Amino acid sequence: MKQLFLIIALFSSAISLADNEPFGNITGEVIDEELQEPIPYATVVINDMEGNLISGNTSTGDGSFVIDKVPAGKYVLQVQFIGYKTYNREVDINSRNSNINIGKIYLEPDVAMLDGVTVIAERTTIEQRVDRKVINVGKDLTTTGASASDIMNNIPSVNVDQNGNIALRGNSNVKILVDGRPTNMDAAQLLRQIPSTSIKSIELITNPSAKYNPEGMSGIINIVLHKNANDGFNGNLNAGVTQGENTRYNSSLDLNYRKGKFNFFGNFGAQWGDRFNFGRIYLTEDNYRQNFDLVNSRRSLLFKVGVDFYLNDRNTFSFYTNQNPYKGGPDGSLSILYPDNPENNLTQNLDFDYENQNSTYNFIFDHKFNDEGHKILLESNYNYFDEDENSSFTFEGNTGNLAAYRDHVKEKRENLVVNLDYENPLNEHSKLEMGAEARILNTDNAFTTTNEEMSDATYQYNRDIYSFYTTYGQNFEKWSYQLGARLESFKVNAIYNKEEIFTDDYLNLYPSGFITYTPGEKNTYQLSYSRRIDRPGFFQVTPIRDVSSPRLTVSGNPELQPQFTNSLEFNYTRKFEEKGSFSAGVFFRNLNDEISQVFLEDPEEPGSLLLQFANFEDNNSYGLELSTNYKFTKWWSTNTSFEVYSQKLKGQVGTQYLETDNTAFTFRSSHNFKASERLSFQLFGFYRGESKNLQMDMEPMYFMNAGTRYSFWDDKASLSLNFNDIFNSQEFRFINGRPLPQEGRFKGESQTVYLGFSYRFGGGKNKALQRKQRDDNQAEGGGVF
Repeated sequence: MKQLFLIIALFSSAISLADNEPFGNITGEVIDEELQEPIPYATVVINDMEGNLISGNTSTGDGSFVIDKVPAGKYVLQVQFIGYKTYNREVDINSRNSNINIGKIYLEPDVAMLDGVTVIAERTTIEQRVDRKVINVGKDLTTTGASASDIMNNIPSVNVDQNGNIALRGNSNVKILVDGRPTNMDAAQLLRQIPSTSIKSIELITNPSAKYNPEGMSGIINIVLHKNANDGFNGNLNAGVTQGENTRYNSSLDLNYRKGKFNFFGNFGAQWGDRFNFGRIYLTEDNYRQNFDLVNSRRSLLFKVGVDFYLNDRNTFSFYTNQNPYKGGPDGSLSILYPDNPENNLTQNLDFDYENQNSTYNFIFDHKFNDEGHKILLESNYNYFDEDENSSFTFEGNTGNLAAYRDHVKEKRENLVVNLDYENPLNEHSKLEMGAEARILNTDNAFTTTNEEMSDATYQYNRDIYSFYTTYGQNFEKWSYQLGARLESFKVNAIYNKEEIFTDDYLNLYPSGFITYTPGEKNTYQLSYSRRIDRPGFFQVTPIRDVSSPRLTVSGNPELQPQFTNSLEFNYTRKFEEKGSFSAGVFFRNLNDEISQVFLEDPEEPGSLLLQFANFEDNNSYGLELSTNYKFTKWWSTNTSFEVYSQKLKGQVGTQYLETDNTAFTFRSSHNFKASERLSFQLFGFYRGESKNLQMDMEPMYFMNAGTRYSFWDDKASLSLNFNDIFNSQEFRFINGRPLPQEGRFKGESQTVYLGFSYRFGGGKNKALQRKQRDDNQAEGGGVF
């Protein structure tokens, strides 16, 4: 009996020890060693010392992973992902060390596996990060058109009108960056210049942190270009032709040579051709029509050359220059036609000739300290813009006292930006960022005319901005947060005909905050706040009168004040493992001293309108955004989004002060069908519901595009064919015009066929340049800008 009790006691003791055997958790983050970006869906496994599988998991979209309930013992942690070398590390879980945080695991690209692998993914994916939504551009989008402008309407929350003007969340006050840097180019011209095949991703920063310049009410669109910094000589050639009512051409050549401590890169890009636009406005009360018929010609060239010098592993010097000559402008007529009294018909023939040179010089010094992620960067960017605008106007029909005349505008603009950025990961969970920036802008304009009713004028606009920012963030197991503030000194003065007509000098603070909750690898919740400013644009403050048509004159307001925006957002992201993801977001914006258009009766020309700008009372706007990218089958995937925006509009129209509520929605859906490894088809549909502003009620708009892409020569070359606006339905229509009752339509050359060719050449081991840069944490060693 005693032996029986002894056996039972020993057995019970063994069970108790087994129940108390320690279990541990292993956490970490998988990072691309060269690009310094998270690697999602990497395989992470735990093997015992004999190589037997114990447990495992995959990394999430931000590269993090968790392997829980691992029994005590010694193991080998193994991380694998296609195209990278396998990572191995021994771990020991015991009662004193049960929760192991590996930290960042840097995977090194496997050169043998990477040779011949295509750079561009098959399909576009959407990823929600701490302060931005990242659209990773795939072949389905690059097939859509020749330039960035052509593919922007495929991007959630973004709209591009027939003139190339871009809006984010229905608002045109958006800042465009390329690789995190301002380009000082007109946004419409910039987007048409960038080849779609050069784009790696598009980042929508709708609620920027204090690290970013606070300008742009609706946020920032950052276009990230493909890197091209392989050892040896390599490059990329793109060419395309767009056929509609006119023929347009585009081409670009990226070249790169890396040897030893030097990396040389260059680019040549060109776009040329004509684009037709027409408009029809019917003034119902006075029974006459206005016809707009314009052909816009463009010849834009881009030259970029630069060099990176790797002094050692910790210090890098970089320099490049962009030279962008441009020539073009609209040529056509604006007519006023009276069906009942044709003898009163009037036609204004116009010919605009813009010729400008945009030159940029950029220098960067990047220093890395001993600790990983501890770095400092100094960057200087100087831009010089010189433009001559020559325009001529002639009249036909009932000209009255109107006589032919010519205008000339000479504009010179210098913009210097110098910034210093510092990053310090204080420990595994905390990070501190600090920086200072100086922005100095000087603009000089001279206006001369032969119009006897107008006078010559000169105008200077000088602006100095000095700022300092700091952000601090922490990451916990499921929670993370970031707090920051930017202190900015702003000074401006405007001189009209040698007399100072406006000056301002103020100091402002722009706080920001983010908090993120990730209960598991599939769900992410985020709440964010930021304060931003929208300063008046140059053409909103210049007092020089611009005659846009026989019945419309535009003039700026030098005393226009900036408007401030307090923005609050909530975003949710759900991941469907390898199938895709779904995201939903709501936002609220409070606007102070809102800038709005004012349409008045022109006191100098009865019967004509004068468009100016003014500050009004505070205003609120709201929005809801839903988007998903989902792979239904191996051959069918989609990117679909739905957006609703609502706001109260206030402003002066004629002699009336108007207030109206506007709610508008947009739906877009892109589908990619993979017929084989080489051949794919794309279908895209767009619908924007009716909306209104203070001047008119806008009718719905819709269009559909279709395209195909074929790859060959070991996937180094491809042909793209796209049919845009299949039903020729993409046009802007409005009714209920104010203050003059009117309705009308405007249509560009939207129904086109695009044929594009792309070819990658060269190769070698990938040793991409690593340097932190302004607003992106990465800088380019090649590409377009």
